[in-house]
Amino acid sequence: MVRAGNLTTYSKEHPVQRVLKVSQVHRNPRQPREYRNEDALNELATSIDKYGLMQAIEARPDNERGGYEIVAGERRWRAHQILGPPRCATIISEKNELQRFKRSMSENVTREDMTPFEEAHGYQRIPDEEEGATIETVAADFAKTTTYVKLRLALLDLRIESQELVQDGKIGTQAAVQIAALNLADQGSVLSKFVRGEFAADNEIVHFAYAMKQQQDQAVLLVVEEMTEEQRTERAAAQKKTRSTLDTIEQVRELLDEIARTKPLKLAETLETQVGARLDQLDRVAEWLTKARWQLKQAKAHAEARKLVSVNPEAEADSSTEDSVDRELAAA
Repeated sequence: MVRAGNLTTYSKEHPVQRVLKVSQVHRNPRQPREYRNEDALNELATSIDKYGLMQAIEARPDNERGGYEIVAGERRWRAHQILGPPRCATIISEKNELQRFKRSMSENVTREDMTPFEEAHGYQRIPDEEEGATIETVAADFAKTTTYVKLRLALLDLRIESQELVQDGKIGTQAAVQIAALNLADQGSVLSKFVRGEFAADNEIVHFAYAMKQQQDQAVLLVVEEMTEEQRTERAAAQKKTRSTLDTIEQVRELLDEIARTKPLKLAETLETQVGARLDQLDRVAEWLTKARWQLKQAKAHAEARKLVSVNPEAEADSSTEDSVDRELAAA
């Protein structure tokens, strides 16, 4: 590579690499990424100005509009526009349109400023236009898991109002995926709660929407008034046992508070050689406390969702996706 002033040129060893006027090159209107981070673009321009263009822009001859249409490197082209050099190093591509789109997607899919919806629309275009393409082949094209691509595509099922909130960064992608799994009526219920400010954080949306989905997929909801006498008896016994268990845990909390207020030196003297074993004991308690707390968090979401859910008896949960969702919820 040879750099002269602000203009970067390349050796002629590459037969399809040329130095074109910046004005000869234009963006692809079907480029998968629309959102631009201006600060990041200015940083790139500064880097090119200081060190030169490390990778040439890739473009194709545009027989309809004239000049050359960008295949990959729009950010580099925009950076040249900021800097003002009249020319830019360009590799001339002969790929077909879908191949060029894949090339552009591949370049952009790992960038932080590519929005989830740009990514989702990009994934969707490939099976729409490529014969034999599947979610599995799309995932392989971009080194993603099948589940990842499915969850991105699920975002396209969101109501427009929710899409706008996700685009604005007010609702996170993980929460959006859970909302998108709901029917439009239940999506509206989640959206209404969000607008009223009833969710303190994204993970609360995740748990609530997932609870709604589980209840939505039931053929019927068990209503107390419709229970048999036997079912009511079993329910009452379960309530009594669970509440008693939680009351006992509250007593354990008082015992733990006593340990927490004891000075470490005093504990060491009291427990002597048992300190390590007792610490392991508390670690096990903490592990199961975390699991129990997660279950109660889900129970709270179910209790709230039950008041709003619209049951769909024809819905069938995708078990292959549910396993990954369960893991994501546990981390939320």
